[in-house]
Amino acid sequence: MSQPLVSVVTPFHNTAEHLPECIESVVNQTYGTFEYILVDNCCTDGAAAIAESYARRDGRIRFFRQPSLLSQVQNYNSALSRISEKSVYCKIVQADDYIFPDCLKLMVDAFEQSSRIGLVSAYDLKGNVVRGSGFPERRTVFSGREAAQIYLKGRAWFFGSPSTVMYRSSLVRERQPFYDESRLHEDTEKCLQILEQWDFGFVHQVLSFLRTDNESISAQFRAFEPGLLDWYILVRRYAKTFFSAAEAAALDRTARRTYYRMLAHRMVLGTESAFWQYHIGGLKTLPEPLDRLYLLVQIFRELVKMGTNPGRSIAGLWRHARKAGKAGQRCMSTE
Repeated sequence: MSQPLVSVVTPFHNTAEHLPECIESVVNQTYGTFEYILVDNCCTDGAAAIAESYARRDGRIRFFRQPSLLSQVQNYNSALSRISEKSVYCKIVQADDYIFPDCLKLMVDAFEQSSRIGLVSAYDLKGNVVRGSGFPERRTVFSGREAAQIYLKGRAWFFGSPSTVMYRSSLVRERQPFYDESRLHEDTEKCLQILEQWDFGFVHQVLSFLRTDNESISAQFRAFEPGLLDWYILVRRYAKTFFSAAEAAALDRTARRTYYRMLAHRMVLGTESAFWQYHIGGLKTLPEPLDRLYLLVQIFRELVKMGTNPGRSIAGLWRHARKAGKAGQRCMSTE
């Protein structure tokens, strides 16, 4: 019986330092029935030459150049549009990540359990932290609704990167562009959209490595606590789809309170204006403005909390209040 064809896709831009390790991790998979699509987004660091050299040596690799520089999401969408019509499953491996030898085999095995599965994921290793724990042991197939509920409740982080998941190729082909370029975390939202109609498969093994010591776009914003903004947006947008009205409302209140308390804490500490620009811009994708009144309530709570700490003096509390005022002025100026 022939194996289903897997399309592996790596869009890249100036990742020469890590690209060979990424490509090697794909070509050395224990599962051999795949095509590998490498797309150069106008590199200037020699990465394109590296990709071309691999393509010349391995007939499974197809190499493409973008005629002009695209945004990251545009480049990903362009690369995904090139997958074969014969492809059954599709896997992105980001150029500064890599996958472990059995990744394709085990993910295909997970898909083959049911024709109703539209998305498969597994544990990943992000730096030196294993992510994805929280699933019931030994279970490998979940309804889309159940998987989304686990994710939105924050019990498991199992599709936080394109390198972590595998898609059913028909879902990639039927909607072009695949990722919505207007969304802040377009890959995560795509996973939840798939789970609205499809079941979910999970592999209880670490199958991908995500680099944290690079200069990627996501790394640049890591200090801005994007995870809480991401969670808040996803709850606001999808809780009503996967939960009852009462459950969705309760989760929404929790996400809102948690998110704004983080913002209040950062404001009291006098966070730089770039932080506020990032969060105000992210909220606009809902679209939703920053709730200044609710934020002020949470700032007051934070100041009271700090003031009741025996180790804080009134003078110290005043200094933090002045910082909050200055940060607030910067915040208002970014809207």
